[in-house]
Amino acid sequence: MLKLRIIYSFLLLLTVIIVSCSAPTSKNKNPKNLKLTKTAAQILGDSNYLAICYGGYRNDTRDTQPSLAQIKEDMKLLNAIGIKVLRTYNTKLKEIENILESITELQKEDSNFEMFVMLGTWIDCENAWTKRPPNHEKENEVANAAEIQRAVDLANKYPSIVKMISVGNEARVKWATAYFVQPNIILKWVNYLQNLKKENKLDKNLWITSSDNFASWGGGDTIYHCKNLEKLIQAVDFVSIHTYPVLDTHYDPEFWGRLKSEFQLPKSEAVEMLIQRAVRFAEKQYTSVLKYIRRIDSTKQIHIGETGWASSSDGYFGTDGSKACDELKAGVYYKLMRKWTNESKISCFYFEAFDEKWKAASNINDAENHFGLFTIDGHAKFGLWHLVDKGVFKELKRDGNTIVKTYKGKKEDLLKTVELPQLLKN
Repeated sequence: MLKLRIIYSFLLLLTVIIVSCSAPTSKNKNPKNLKLTKTAAQILGDSNYLAICYGGYRNDTRDTQPSLAQIKEDMKLLNAIGIKVLRTYNTKLKEIENILESITELQKEDSNFEMFVMLGTWIDCENAWTKRPPNHEKENEVANAAEIQRAVDLANKYPSIVKMISVGNEARVKWATAYFVQPNIILKWVNYLQNLKKENKLDKNLWITSSDNFASWGGGDTIYHCKNLEKLIQAVDFVSIHTYPVLDTHYDPEFWGRLKSEFQLPKSEAVEMLIQRAVRFAEKQYTSVLKYIRRIDSTKQIHIGETGWASSSDGYFGTDGSKACDELKAGVYYKLMRKWTNESKISCFYFEAFDEKWKAASNINDAENHFGLFTIDGHAKFGLWHLVDKGVFKELKRDGNTIVKTYKGKKEDLLKTVELPQLLKN
């Protein structure tokens, strides 16, 4: 009997030890594990998860890919300004895997580091970017299939980071004459990805979209309205639209110009009034999409996949054009767009994080090269000056450069570059 009691006591003690070792304790809980459960549905529309468009290219060509170390520096800078969601543009180049790997490494170094990705795929029509006439009714199936497959592979390799996949970038807007496709081609790939989710070959919580101009989503010109667009709206998990009032200062200047009562205002106040109207113009474009989408799917979320304001231009938007581009206007636009979208629970993938000069390599002063919140060498433009003052960039660098204000922080020097448009026509 004594022997049985000893055996029973030993087994009981062993059970207690096993249970206590296997049971989770508050000491062993890793905040990172909780973050892995974040889904696109929880991230989108949450102002605690600011979004941005990111490219890390420093040179005038994409032949030189940003290194893992360079991207980690960029991720730390973006994290410092509150960014937690990135949008990328293709899967072909090495940069995207470096982005995902850099985030993985930063999370290993700091379990509280959060950064999620909307993975972009580039979709082309047949003969895009060749000397042959582009065929907008057909696609470059080989290249597009490879783009999508790489996206699937990356989403499965980095499921805690990749929360969304976007099929195409401005791939349906008709002014993208070099490569645009018809809606049925985007729909084909969206449905393909949705079916992979149903087959458990992709995370069921991964959200699929297509990121395109507001008009291509049904806002504005009715030329885009068709059955395949309606099917696409029903197929995506959310709608991602682009709105660029800065470009419309030249192409559609219904809001651009000063009222008579504003001609006596100081430059800073006049710019504030100008950009307020620009933001209302963006709201108008957003609302035009909203009205169209609601007729087809009343539950579909609409977020902003791109908007931004260039800080310099020697073309249509500069001194000899609409006088729209300078750092003051760009900084005020960033501030007011964040205010509107945050209050409205709209995710805004602001374009863009850093200046990139490969986009218009033949003309360094082209507006396309100057949409960043930071310059290529890491100077914080006017929209981020207040964060430099707060010290959020302390000990952070870009390519060895300390983060400092442009214009050496002298607003009077910045104001010398600011030009104002003439009387508002409407």
